Amino acid sequence: MTTMNVSLPEELKVFVDAQAERGGYGSTSEFVRDLIRREQDRQHLRALLLDGASSPAGPIADQGYFSSLRARVHSTD
Repeated sequence: MTTMNVSLPEELKVFVDAQAERGGYGSTSEFVRDLIRREQDRQHLRALLLDGASSPAGPIADQGYFSSLRARVHSTD
């Protein structure tokens, strides 16, 4: 693991310390790592959503569509 030093105004440091304590983190570093992981997850989800939004439309998900899915699932049992 590598080290990164971050300068924060006192108000943000107080906030981070409180969130780390309140959230059950062992240290402020654990809290910040969790924030970074969540941001990675958010960006990944955003990319997936944008990919999905730009893809061609699929079949209409009506009663017939779901009946067909159920039939396919039951035929593989």
